[in-house]
Amino acid sequence: QVQLVESGGGLVQPGGSLRLSCAASGSILSINTMGWYRQAPGKEREFVAHITSDGSTDYAYSVKGRFTISRDNAKNTVYLQMNSLKAEDTAVYYCVTKSRRWGSPTAWGQGTQVTVSS
Repeated sequence: QVQLVESGGGLVQPGGSLRLSCAASGSILSINTMGWYRQAPGKEREFVAHITSDGSTDYAYSVKGRFTISRDNAKNTVYLQMNSLKAEDTAVYYCVTKSRRWGSPTAWGQGTQVTVSS
């Protein structure tokens, strides 16, 4: 099994930036893709971004151009740099792993809260 530990959430003003980190441990050889989902209050969980082991990335339309996902394979860590944050980005952000690029998540982190408010 894979264990995921997220960090970096918090409160930020609109237009500000935050960087989320997620470190994986355990059965890391099964990991192909790492990424992020989020869930806002009263809404369903949604895809945010992911990155494959060779560096290919995909983003949700709502965050493209504002968020950047990156990965350090040596540290089994994925990052999400979030810029130009908006109130609608407020959500619990979950780190995930997948065995293939567009497969369903196979492991979830515990989630980290991101709140964008003035």
